Amino acid sequence: MILLYANENFPIQVVKELRRLGCDVLTSQEAGKANRAVPDAEVLAFATEHGRTLLTINRFDFLRLHRRDPDHAGMILCSQDPDVLGQGLAYSSSNLKCSGYTEPSYSD
Repeated sequence: MILLYANENFPIQVVKELRRLGCDVLTSQEAGKANRAVPDAEVLAFATEHGRTLLTINRFDFLRLHRRDPDHAGMILCSQDPDVLGQGLAYSSSNLKCSGYTEPSYSD
């Protein structure tokens, strides 16, 4: 099983879903490292020391660290889209149109 370490900016909803799926995820909050302005290099060192792959949405800074020193337990570098709800609505709408459903007209 892969061991994961979620950086403090990583969405807790994703952590919960990963756990539901059986992943071993330790958060920076649980490790006592949150809200302490821990430098990124120390975050990565902590994850590496504990044999955990880092989960983060701070991809550019950690990619820079990886390029400088690729000897770590792994990184999953993500991005966060602030319009997740809008994308979900667009996806639902397009699926409904594909199935032949048309939205009702509410004109009075």
